[in-house]
Amino acid sequence: MGVTVAVVDTGVDASHPDLAGQVLAGKDFTSTGDPHKDTVGHGTSMASLIAGHGHGGNGSAGVMGLAPKAKILPVKVDINRDKGVTASWTAGVRYAVDQGASVINLSLDDTSAYPGSKAAKAIEYAQSHDVVVVAAAGNDAGKVNYPAALPGVVAVSAVDKALIPWSKSNTGNVIVAAPGVEVAQADPTTASGYAVADGTSGSTAYVSAIVALLRSKYPDLTAGQIVNRLVKSASFLNNKGRTAPDEELGYGIARPGTALTMDIPKGSKEGPLAKGSSSTSTNSAAGSDDNDSTSQAKKKKKSSSGGILLIAGIAAAVLVVGGILFVVLRSRRNGGPGSGGGTSSQGTGYPPQPPTGYQQYPNQGYPTPPGQAPQHPNPYAQQPPNQGQ
Repeated sequence: MGVTVAVVDTGVDASHPDLAGQVLAGKDFTSTGDPHKDTVGHGTSMASLIAGHGHGGNGSAGVMGLAPKAKILPVKVDINRDKGVTASWTAGVRYAVDQGASVINLSLDDTSAYPGSKAAKAIEYAQSHDVVVVAAAGNDAGKVNYPAALPGVVAVSAVDKALIPWSKSNTGNVIVAAPGVEVAQADPTTASGYAVADGTSGSTAYVSAIVALLRSKYPDLTAGQIVNRLVKSASFLNNKGRTAPDEELGYGIARPGTALTMDIPKGSKEGPLAKGSSSTSTNSAAGSDDNDSTSQAKKKKKSSSGGILLIAGIAAAVLVVGGILFVVLRSRRNGGPGSGGGTSSQGTGYPPQPPTGYQQYPNQGYPTPPGQAPQHPNPYAQQPPNQGQ
């Protein structure tokens, strides 16, 4: 059985052909009563980027995630703040930990998840149980949102097809970046079952998948040591002149193949991310493998957009014909009311890595144009070696 990744979101459609057999029972923290019912589509989209295995002969059609043997634990939460979003996803995080998830994907934002809140305590609960929490930086072009801005959380920003920071991605206490622009994904709310969208939601799902691959290959490493591999294998490819930690890219663009194969010392059990207590108001990378450091979290500015789903609105329709996935952009809702916060700490001891990882895989980056490939793969193109899930 593969590593379990909890997708705390709008539910996951377990009947989608690209996710068949990968979705666990899960739990619904809303009033609908069914974690496998996803009327929004967002949770299913994130799950497909993590554990999608395509369908048809040899998975020749559909969406292929980075960790196709990972198990998805659907944790359905309410997307309406007036109904108590914090209460539902906070309980969902604790549930995911108790169910044995070793990775939690939070492609959402919540302004009330500030340090000292119930949400922050739930994150601390996950961290105390050796769980890696990965969260979206946000789509407001502001500062990193909560809960991504909380101590110890892997905050993920997005890059475009050229591996350049996406213009709407939030900045500040970013840890790593990943592809998040024009990303093909499963979507049960469309006639075809697919969509293409922008947002740090998608880049977060990719990083959660990389973490799942690492947890599978290196089961003896702690959560902190897994994040250490993630950080030290990242690269500033196509982004010359940047130094870590960078406001937009953190320690660089996450590289799945390099993270799995690079010779990296284990480091301390705590890893490079500062852990916080309920009284801490920081989120930063540590000064070294053995020394946590912190930085003041700045108060976040609000945006006019509503909801907690961090995926940008564009138009899309998808047609699968003869195993070929044709994509155009579909309308998706822009992300959460972004309050951003936190500033990068200095002197972390994590210099930028040389830009060699992507060259290990031909066509690394984004998929070939629609209609030129038998399936629409993930933006990392080829699957990294030693998936082991």
